[in-house]
Amino acid sequence: MIRFLQPWWLLALLPVLAIAGMYVWRQFRRKAYAVRFTNVDLLRTLAPRGLGWRRHLAAGAFLLSLLVLASALARPSIDTEESLERATVMLAIDVSLSMEADDVPPSRIEAAQQAAKEFVAELPEGYNIGLVAFAKSANVLVSPTKDRAAVSQAIDGLVLAEATATGEAVFTSLEAIRLVPTDGAQGPPPARIVLLSDGYRTSGRSVEEAAAAASAANVPVSTIAFGTDDGQVQIGNQVQRVPVDRFALAELAEATNGFFYEAASVGELNQVYEDMGSSIGQRTVPREITQWYAALALLLALGAAVLSLLWTSRLP
Repeated sequence: MIRFLQPWWLLALLPVLAIAGMYVWRQFRRKAYAVRFTNVDLLRTLAPRGLGWRRHLAAGAFLLSLLVLASALARPSIDTEESLERATVMLAIDVSLSMEADDVPPSRIEAAQQAAKEFVAELPEGYNIGLVAFAKSANVLVSPTKDRAAVSQAIDGLVLAEATATGEAVFTSLEAIRLVPTDGAQGPPPARIVLLSDGYRTSGRSVEEAAAAASAANVPVSTIAFGTDDGQVQIGNQVQRVPVDRFALAELAEATNGFFYEAASVGELNQVYEDMGSSIGQRTVPREITQWYAALALLLALGAAVLSLLWTSRLP
């Protein structure tokens, strides 16, 4: 689909349309003037049969060239898929005590570990992958690396703790992304945070603050609300319900141009990760095709010139 990067330049079409309208008006006026000449036989003698409809071809081609040239000023472009280089994915996993709930068999945390390892294994080899675990605080367990084995080993070693610091998980992931080596490239690497959580934030900075920071850094946060509303865990001698905070996770994803998913089983979680892997692989970027418009305008102008020279011995 063609779109224009500077659409206000399309105002340049207005004078071209005005010229086209004037040309049409002049043709009608010419016919009206001819009708006034009542001696038709004498008119044919004075003005023998001319080019007829062909005389409009050169003018039409010339006007089309002006229309295309004016459109080129608006920088036409088409969307193309571009592979990400230096891409960095930070996987942030909630390790609060609520992840011990067994509403997702064998338990939320074991199902999350299994799916996360498959996600890491299937990412393109050129990607950096890092791991953040968060409960009362957030910690980088593996800095962004291409070493898949190190990330998988860290996922296996996740340990549950009290509280849920969702906002801190985003801030910690952003800091890890900021420290990725540039390898001679300009600017920060293209990055995304994939955050899996099952509960409400109870510690650290707010989700709204985290969303603002991620948006400012141009790092989308895709979130997964994992678990069911029927989840329960036993903490001490008490059984506590641990429903999923879908609203906050959806708001975080929307505010950062990420994606929000819900998963209530290991199969659904695997599907989410599969979808994310395909979307992370490329990004859509506009590619200008101004030169195509300029070339078409040139061809139309040349065609108008050739037709005019052949039929009238002068340029349009």
